[in-house]
Order: sequence, then structure tokens, then C-alpha cells
Amino acid sequence: MAFKVTPLPYSDTALAPAISAETLSYHHGKHHKAYIDKTNAAIDGTDMADASLEDVIAKARGSNQGLFNNSAQSWNHGFYWYSLAGDTGTPSDELKSMIDDAFGSVDDLKKQLKERGAGHFASGWVWLVEKGGKLEIGETHDGDTMADQDCNPLLVIDLWEHAYYLDHQNARPAYLDAVVDGKLNWAFAAENLSRGTTWKYPA
Repeated sequence: MAFKVTPLPYSDTALAPAISAETLSYHHGKHHKAYIDKTNAAIDGTDMADASLEDVIAKARGSNQGLFNNSAQSWNHGFYWYSLAGDTGTPSDELKSMIDDAFGSVDDLKKQLKERGAGHFASGWVWLVEKGGKLEIGETHDGDTMADQDCNPLLVIDLWEHAYYLDHQNARPAYLDAVVDGKLNWAFAAENLSRGTTWKYPA
């Protein structure tokens, strides 16, 4: 089973000016595609050829760093596209209640996401996850992922420089302000919370 690049669930201009169509053309059309292509090449003809992307990630972790990096980055990017939306909406009642319990308010959560993202050293990802019935902010470095961890990812923000350089140069805080304040897909987060299990990369 060859994996495919997850189609964008919105037009290439839907996230502007936070994320431009030009950035999406490179980030989605080239970076994500490269990770998918390398993952497919690595598993072709092996016992992982028909495995889910989540299983590939879990099997490669700690045993095949190249395959792990490419498969994890493939999953992270697919999840990231769905974590964003042109119309951000508002958290569901269940999600808002859990946000209030964990962070004080939606605004306080946004503030902490920005702070954690801005303070993250070098490349990586900042996540909103549910673990043990409570919400937490998590971070992974470089190509690491929450896809096979003991938690349920709800949203993720890409902190790699290619996610924002064309639009914000090296000002990661400006990118985080734009994305966190106006482009997080709260409906997707609510779906992930209600399902209670980790999102599966589309086959």
C-alpha cells in the first residue's frame, strides 16, 4: 500500500495571510510529498508494505531512524493540515470545559501554545493532547511524533522554519500569533477528543 500526500482540506488561499498559498505550495506540495515518497520507497517490498502509517512509525522507532523520520514527518504533516482551518470556529462545550480545567481559559491556552512554540529550541512541533482524561501541551523535536505515544493528539503546530519563513521570515512568534489566534481547527480538535483514539492517517 503506497501512502499518499493528504489533500488540503481547504483552498490554498484559505489560511492567508497567516500562511500563504506560496508557503503551502512548498510545504505541502514539496516537503510533505518528499517524506511520503521516501517512506514508500523504504517499505516497498518489505513486511511493512501493507502496514498502516501508524504501524510503520511504531515499528521503525528505535530501529530504523531514516524510516522513522520520514514516516513520522508524513503523519505529522497530515495531522497539521487538518489542525488548521480558514474558519477557526470555537471549541465544543466538552473541549472548552477541559481547556478551562487545564489552562484556565481558551485565551490562556492560546498564550501557552504561543509561549511553548516560541521557546522551543530549533525544529519540532507543539501539540495539544488529551492524556488520562486531561489536556496537556506537549512538544516533540525534529521529526518526532505523538502518533504512537500514550496520548490522544488533538492539534499540532509545525515549528520547522519552512512552515513560516516565506511569510514571516525568522519571526516564529509572528507565525504563532497568526496561527494560534486565527487558524486553529477547533472542530478537528473536538472530533479527536470525542473519538478518544489517535487520528489515523488516511489510506
